[in-house]
Amino acid sequence: MTSGKAKLTRHGEVAVVTLSDPATRNALSWDMADALRHLLQQLGDARALLICAEGKGFCSGGDMTMEGAGKPGFGAVLDKGLGESVNPLMRELADLDIPVVTAVNGAAAGAGASLALSADFVVAAQDSFFLFAFPKVGLALDAGASWLLPRLIGMARATRALMLAERIPADQALEWGMIHDAVPPEELFDRALALAEQLADGPTVAYGQIRRALRQGQQVSYEDALETERDAQRTCGDTDDCLNAVASFREKQQPVFRGN
Repeated sequence: MTSGKAKLTRHGEVAVVTLSDPATRNALSWDMADALRHLLQQLGDARALLICAEGKGFCSGGDMTMEGAGKPGFGAVLDKGLGESVNPLMRELADLDIPVVTAVNGAAAGAGASLALSADFVVAAQDSFFLFAFPKVGLALDAGASWLLPRLIGMARATRALMLAERIPADQALEWGMIHDAVPPEELFDRALALAEQLADGPTVAYGQIRRALRQGQQVSYEDALETERDAQRTCGDTDDCLNAVASFREKQQPVFRGN
């Protein structure tokens, strides 16, 4: 399935969403954000999601060739586009009930870096890099960077990344705990897909509850976090996956998860 500047394919139980505008290094234009959001709503019964990109870069960030860029009134253009396209995309991604893996090639810049790092697992090519380039064009930040980065790498490193706008190579991102793995470029898609397939074979409902609890746990009190975990366990305890896995554990066998 193709939607504008992105496309959706299936590899078994893994949905693969591909940014497909290589001429702009997959800039996160309003059209791209809308296309990605539409595809996220078409995942059907997929049990894991892999986000990757065509061409030489994962995503070059905001489209600085858009109408109104750098002209009086640009602030209103940004306000509208973020409110109607980018922010709804990021909320859609955060609210998914299945694990998300991103495969990062080349540059993940600006909002593209935020998009890449919003996954549960980020697999990056060893020659890729992250760049929060907003200040280079006199802008601040968007796509959830202010929420995401301090939680991944701490306030000092987040401030450095966002204000100094330095390239963060994949190996440094791995050292900082920003990403899950850095792999040879020629192995990127296969390694990321293998991880997504591993997740797709797991307890899907439990993974969804873990995603929700981790995000809520960053914002609520300890008592509220305990209650969120309680709700999650109640939900998972009644799934077929849990019942069958407990039986397999007692019989000293490997469980087979069906996603329900």
